[in-house]
Amino acid sequence: MFTLKNNLKIAHFALLMSVLNFLFFHYAFFTFVFDHVDYNSLSGGLLVMSLMVLMLVLNAFVFYLICFLTGYFGKVLLLLFFNINAIAVYFINTFGVIIDKTMIGNILNTNYAESSSFFSLKLLFYVLILGVIPSIFIIKTSIVQVTWKKFAITSSLTLVFILVLILANARNWLWIDKNSKVLGALAMPWSYSVNTALFYSDKYKSNEKELVLPDATIKDHQKSVVVLVIGESARRENFSLYGYHKNTNPLLSKVPNLFHFDANSTATYTTAGVKSILEHTNTDKLYEILPNYLYRNQVDVVWRTSNWGEPPVHIKEYQNREALFPNCKGEGCDYDELLLSGLKEKILSSKKDKVLIIVHTSTSHGPTYNTKYPARFEIFKPVCNSVDLGKCSQKELINAYDNTIVYTDYLLMKIIEDLKQLKEYHSAMLFVSDHGESLGENNLYMHGVPMSIAPKEQYEIPFIVWVSDGSKQVKPNNMLTQNHVFHSVLNFLNVQSPIYNDRMSIFK
Repeated sequence: MFTLKNNLKIAHFALLMSVLNFLFFHYAFFTFVFDHVDYNSLSGGLLVMSLMVLMLVLNAFVFYLICFLTGYFGKVLLLLFFNINAIAVYFINTFGVIIDKTMIGNILNTNYAESSSFFSLKLLFYVLILGVIPSIFIIKTSIVQVTWKKFAITSSLTLVFILVLILANARNWLWIDKNSKVLGALAMPWSYSVNTALFYSDKYKSNEKELVLPDATIKDHQKSVVVLVIGESARRENFSLYGYHKNTNPLLSKVPNLFHFDANSTATYTTAGVKSILEHTNTDKLYEILPNYLYRNQVDVVWRTSNWGEPPVHIKEYQNREALFPNCKGEGCDYDELLLSGLKEKILSSKKDKVLIIVHTSTSHGPTYNTKYPARFEIFKPVCNSVDLGKCSQKELINAYDNTIVYTDYLLMKIIEDLKQLKEYHSAMLFVSDHGESLGENNLYMHGVPMSIAPKEQYEIPFIVWVSDGSKQVKPNNMLTQNHVFHSVLNFLNVQSPIYNDRMSIFK
């Protein structure tokens, strides 16, 4: 038995790092295991014990390899592992997320404004206790190296032990395979290490080249405009239009020519959800998206955003908060109302018959829902004011979230009022969310759970449509997908294209 001291043999050091890694960062991993395994049975008990031993030995083996083969750089990697692990388990324990490939996409596509909303004293505590303090020990410890012969013997025996342990659990392989995504997303530090590599591999494949769609033709000179509003984290069940018991749609519920349909998102994170809204079919390939396609085919396209995560947009007028703020006046400029500033004037200034305005909001993005709307929209009280959602009651959390839906109702109504004034135009407003949101159900918060195990709150989304008098008629649609947007916009603007699928249009 070794004791903590400044000089440690490399095998002892690797084993100690593995023990600390096991104790500090795998509460969620084994909570999942104990919740899904009958550990009182012989087979279940063997599985739990085997996973514990395997995690300890396998991590020690990898740390041993790293420290022997890379020398001082191995200690640098361990420093990174412990500090990133600390941040990762903060989010796992606080928000119930799992660090899989899709969550890596969320993290890498988050800007400072969003990421800063997660900062809290609890996060600093996690980093200090689980990251910084172990880092000091790692830095001060001198690793005593061994010969290549000793390294080869230790590595070989450890590898044999690992293989024997895996074979001894052959009867449990099916269970492990079934739950591999969750287990892999909770195992530190491999959840983010492996999944970051997988994310960039997929991104490289999908972005090698944008696949150009067949040319399109505008079939008439009727002035027409579509305002496509891409919602953020708006879940269907909290809209009173869909039967929610709280009146979160006091304005839209009174509007003629307004239709709402059930819809499901194709993913539970922004990048994939927005991609689905803008593409003609659900695919892993990167086809020419709606704004790029219509812009190339002589439609006037404007993109306004307070968000991020969209595929590459190749148009002239891409306007973010910084571009819109100088010309905005009033309290709404600090919120998503900024995106509507001068909207009617922008449409009227177009020199083309067909106009598409895309408004990408961030209104219902957590965790600080209470900061996403002006004070006068705080209809439901009390609200959650903490970034640590687990500290709030579910009532406070849902109240804050519901207020973002009330604000969304106002924004959509404001767009409709602007469009109503465009008498020469056939006008339509489409609102579709990128994904839904968890608000504490089953101890899950926000979004990003893999679709294979995602709760309905994270993929059931609203699909709301308004059309002006005398323009298009709306089909009696049932369940829609995000891909219906592409074909519906082509239909409304009367853009003829070989890629158009009438079955995927909401309009007659």
